[in-house]
Amino acid sequence: MTSSKSIRHWKFTKFLSNKDYIFNRSYVLKFVSSKSLGNAYKSVSGWKNYKVTPLLSLNKLKKNLKLKNVFYKDESKRFHLKSFKALGGAYAVEKISKGKKNIIISSATAGNHGRSVAWGAKRLGLKCKIFVSQYVSETRVNEIKKFGAEVIRVKGDYESSLNECKKLSKKNSWKIVQDVSTKNYKLVPQLTMAGYSLMIKEISKQTNQYITHIFLQAGVGGMAAGVVAGVAKYFKRIPKIIIVEPDRADCVLQSIKSRKLKKIKIKKESIMGGMSCNEMSYIPWQILKKASNYCVSVSDKNVAKTVALLKDKKLSKNSIIGGECSTPGIISLVSVCNNSKTRKLIELSEKSNVLIIGCEGNADVKLYKQLLSKGRK
Repeated sequence: MTSSKSIRHWKFTKFLSNKDYIFNRSYVLKFVSSKSLGNAYKSVSGWKNYKVTPLLSLNKLKKNLKLKNVFYKDESKRFHLKSFKALGGAYAVEKISKGKKNIIISSATAGNHGRSVAWGAKRLGLKCKIFVSQYVSETRVNEIKKFGAEVIRVKGDYESSLNECKKLSKKNSWKIVQDVSTKNYKLVPQLTMAGYSLMIKEISKQTNQYITHIFLQAGVGGMAAGVVAGVAKYFKRIPKIIIVEPDRADCVLQSIKSRKLKKIKIKKESIMGGMSCNEMSYIPWQILKKASNYCVSVSDKNVAKTVALLKDKKLSKNSIIGGECSTPGIISLVSVCNNSKTRKLIELSEKSNVLIIGCEGNADVKLYKQLLSKGRK
């Protein structure tokens, strides 16, 4: 059985201070407007079965790390999709389709985004094509198919599936709902990020404690940028923003270090599949290059242990179902606290209120069971 004492030896791989950090609310909201954030909340909060997801206290962890509070936003309870992605893709589908029934929606995904898009299309009675790489598990594919979408497998990685999606969508005039932005593709990712900002709107009403630090997972950066936009609109005080990535796919850290968008080479995919991305999205880069204070990368080593610690009430009085991509916020917080130099640098103390985004539950049931079993050994 994994004990909470074993976390004292956890370490991060890399830690970086952002030399270009300067948080400016109006700058952030230039890329995802305050109006679009308000519209997203208005729409999504009106959907059937909308419920505010729990903001839990990791009370045992805060005690262990000598912090005032460690809050965990539990997105495993988001609609029936077990992931924060439900807020983004489905909302973008609603906005892009504009009530038309004769259009076909398409998207490429590593799992959760495609599920949200497929669900969003089903909600509106639209046909949907979802492209996945050879690495996406059969479990995740079946979850997408449950919403009536056609799933097209593509040989190669996520980028290959995205390229195939773009090619066939152009040929067949399908409407792409992608969460990755480029210089020429901004609107849909902006809508998706506006959807993600709902988490911060909810949190602003769920606690009267000022959040001092947010540990934010990044793949291409969409969730992180959406949350930062939410902070710019809904929080009275700006917390320290710490971006967390797998050390095998640290494209945000490398981009901030280089002061330019950097495409990295992934030698081996991380178990945190949704975060195993080799290049940042364009709009998140514009936001995060200024708004993030620090970047941390962590290995896959403690992912299974964290899944078990959450489930077995070692971090909280609650038993929490957190998938692989919900773990790095906790792993990096622990690792930073274990290093007295970084702990002091980012000002973590008995006065700190830390927020962690538990971005998914057991979205891949089979993988979750494997990780839980491994983590308990």
